[in-house]
Amino acid sequence: MALRLLLIFVGGGLGSMLRYLIGGWTQHLAGITFPLGTLTVNVIGCITIGFLATLFTGPYLVREEVRLALLIGVLGGFTTFSSFSWETLALAQGGQWTLAGLNVLLSNGLGLVGVWAGAKFSLVLFGS
Repeated sequence: MALRLLLIFVGGGLGSMLRYLIGGWTQHLAGITFPLGTLTVNVIGCITIGFLATLFTGPYLVREEVRLALLIGVLGGFTTFSSFSWETLALAQGGQWTLAGLNVLLSNGLGLVGVWAGAKFSLVLFGS
């Protein structure tokens, strides 16, 4: 149990650093108030979890500690729907209702499509 918690802890720190770097870089490049950095990170995270979760439960079994470290640790630290919620609220409170609605639709819609696409890609590559 202690090893699992340690791996999740380390993975979470790594995922959080990646989220900060990738999200911040994307947002800086976009130069807009729409939270594109968080949207980008959430979609990447959804694709990745769809791929890895499908891979790890079918054609490529991994140790439970590895699965927990990657899916709960790294990806849990990487994807943040709490940031999504906060940024959407900030847009709405700032009177940017269209952007707030667009953020909700794109984050959820592309996230679901990303999980589906990641799962299908995993099955195509590794079968089931």
